[in-house]
Amino acid sequence: MQSVPPIRCVLGVLAAMAGAVAAQAAAPPAPVTVAYGSLAFTPCTLSQAGQAQTVPARCATLRVPEDRTIVSGRRIELALAWVPSTAKSPAKDPVVMLAGGPGQSALEAFPTVYPAFREILRQRHVLLVDQRGTGRSNPLQCPRTLDDEALKRLDTAGVDEARRLTAACLRELGPNVDARAYTTSAYIADLEDVRRALGVAQFNLVGVSYGTRVGLEYLRRHPASTRTVVLDSVVPPSLVLGNEHAKNLEAAVDAQFARCTADAECTQRFGSPRARLDDLLQRLHEQPQHVTYRDPLTNEQRTDEFTDVSLASVVRFYAYAPQLFGMLPMLLAEAANGQFENLMAQSRMMEQLIGEQIYVPLQLSVMCAEDAPGMRVDPADARTILGTEFVDYTLAQCSVWPHGTMPRDFHDAVRSSKPVLLLSGELDPVTPPRYGDEVSRTLTNSRHFVFRGQGHSVMGVGCGPRLVAEFIAAADAQALDGRCLDQLQYSPPFGGSYGWDP
Repeated sequence: MQSVPPIRCVLGVLAAMAGAVAAQAAAPPAPVTVAYGSLAFTPCTLSQAGQAQTVPARCATLRVPEDRTIVSGRRIELALAWVPSTAKSPAKDPVVMLAGGPGQSALEAFPTVYPAFREILRQRHVLLVDQRGTGRSNPLQCPRTLDDEALKRLDTAGVDEARRLTAACLRELGPNVDARAYTTSAYIADLEDVRRALGVAQFNLVGVSYGTRVGLEYLRRHPASTRTVVLDSVVPPSLVLGNEHAKNLEAAVDAQFARCTADAECTQRFGSPRARLDDLLQRLHEQPQHVTYRDPLTNEQRTDEFTDVSLASVVRFYAYAPQLFGMLPMLLAEAANGQFENLMAQSRMMEQLIGEQIYVPLQLSVMCAEDAPGMRVDPADARTILGTEFVDYTLAQCSVWPHGTMPRDFHDAVRSSKPVLLLSGELDPVTPPRYGDEVSRTLTNSRHFVFRGQGHSVMGVGCGPRLVAEFIAAADAQALDGRCLDQLQYSPPFGGSYGWDP
């Protein structure tokens, strides 16, 4: 069975897939240059392609070596954004948001998650640093090679085509880019350079998904520069990205479908969603469907092919947000009756929105250096929704992509007594709660909250923003009153096109 090619996305994007809408931030900063340390920040507006939300900020750049082992080598520019606190006298240690992916731009992602940081901004500034290779930090891109048509071919092509396109992308980057220099470790060194340039004694780190790998690694290398750490949807250092994706998705999908099975009305209307899913995946693998539908973003009529890979992609990304996953029993029932229009529209929307958020070459540089050496194909995954192709594709791509290096202890557990708050979604399909449990065992001053009925990226859910802000203010996870999380409820399955039944 084909799966979602890893060239699209690994851990997913920072924004919660629940579709939370961020309102535009309040008053813009004054149109003057402001100095923080040795850096001069000027007014700017943070935005993301295809999204209406914007956030006023101040932006600056910092030049750093591309390869730190070469004294007089090429230098690249890092993009920074400073989102001012609303406090009259903000705390001196800012909060640094570490985006997901790998391959997501922090500056582009922030407008979508701004509501989750409102409470934090009442006490502290928020600093954003685009990871090198993303956003405005010397972005690695190969638009001629990885255009829409090429990405569509990857859905049904084999590893040879993935390898060919990856080699072509590398050629498009050109000889002046050293793809080996774009790793998590390089990002850690960049962040420390930013801290020194700002003249800030310590950072408060907030990492989501892949950003938790970054946060933990920064804590390992620079404990004195770290005041507090928030880890949302935790990636343990021991984890090889990709090795457990298929199994984690199966567990999350089965747990969420169980909500329908346990609901008499849902079962009566839609039968067994899991059985329908398995049947549709097999049918679409044997005979893809040509579907005429309305593009959900442009409203234009289109005709595209809907395959088993298309269906797996929708299931995978809906699993990130149980509020959206509640639609799947209904959509699968429609498809079983030959009505693929709604599923095709959802596939198209995710292809456009998610694809625009990930800088694929940076993702390859990270994974080929840090994960590919430990990737192994598990034959048992062939019977899952994702299949084995995720690992197959990644290994094929990394066979032609330059490999950077990682420290010898990169995959060892991080041991620290610094204050750390860990957050997990009970139904997270990619970073399940057991990952948070694993990491917390060697963090002696940590606390782990599991958000009932939630998926991936949870700090913006319910009382999450308040708990995170209180933790950062007091630097004490043990003092938090997490009883407010008891109010979180499971999202019921949709009873029809208008949502849940009352």
